[in-house]
Amino acid sequence: MVGRVADAVVLSDEERPGRPRTVSDEQVAEVIERTLNTTPKDATHWSIRSMAAATGLSHTTIRRIWNAFGLQPHRSETFKLSTDPLFVDKVQHIVGLHLSPPNRAIVLRVDEKSQIKALDREQPALPLSADCFAIACRQCIAPGVAERRTHTYIRHGITSLFAALDIATGAVTGKCYKRHRATEFLDVLKKIDRHVPAGPDVHIVMDNYATHKTSRVKAWLARRPHWHVHFTPTSASRINQVERWFTELTRKQLQRGLHRSTVELEADIVAFIEVHNENPTPYKWVKSADKTLASVKRFCQRTQQTLCGKL
Repeated sequence: MVGRVADAVVLSDEERPGRPRTVSDEQVAEVIERTLNTTPKDATHWSIRSMAAATGLSHTTIRRIWNAFGLQPHRSETFKLSTDPLFVDKVQHIVGLHLSPPNRAIVLRVDEKSQIKALDREQPALPLSADCFAIACRQCIAPGVAERRTHTYIRHGITSLFAALDIATGAVTGKCYKRHRATEFLDVLKKIDRHVPAGPDVHIVMDNYATHKTSRVKAWLARRPHWHVHFTPTSASRINQVERWFTELTRKQLQRGLHRSTVELEADIVAFIEVHNENPTPYKWVKSADKTLASVKRFCQRTQQTLCGKL
């Protein structure tokens, strides 16, 4: 409608056609309050249909309300905060080693991936062949069908991988051992000592595992004053970037690999390291120590507010 009031044009909107609103603000508030502060009698969290049954609304309405307010009661995550009294100092020191490494120095991230299992499936998926479509083999890989294998497996032993990641080049030095002791760790340190060039200082970042702190290891390091050891905070080994490389090894080689002996397993690990070192790429550290500590502080504050609100 167009009208003139005091020589001014006023525009107003007519009522639009359509179904009137059937869910009130009070009902929406009730759904949100129940989702956040209550649980059903027979479960630890609400589902869309259990909330719909409790409130008398349709499950599509509950879905729209949850999506609008970002509610996801089905999701659950775990966390662990470090109890290291020197947590702040260690984070600043280790992050600083990566963002501003010392001049004429080599910085290595050292850790071990222990208890790697050599697993063989009872019936692995067969490779796709030209005859598969003719015989309609259900175990073969076909377009649109995920690779299949039996859930049960046969274990053929375990091995442990000790690895050192050079943060400047991204190259990895690693070796597999049958056992996981200070003797094997000391052998890895000797291997690193043979490969690093003479002259520059060597900075090693590793966790607080007891294997790294035996008297033999301490004595060996004491005889090499150009070696400097930096320990990660307790319960914060993920700050060690070699853990990121272990994740890549697991995802690309170990998770879907089939190994009928530890010899095959170790050969695949060595081959993976060799291929990686043909074109190594260093990992980029994107967060400063201050940003990392600030995010931990925000999480602690939110956790404290949540716990205090429930008490």
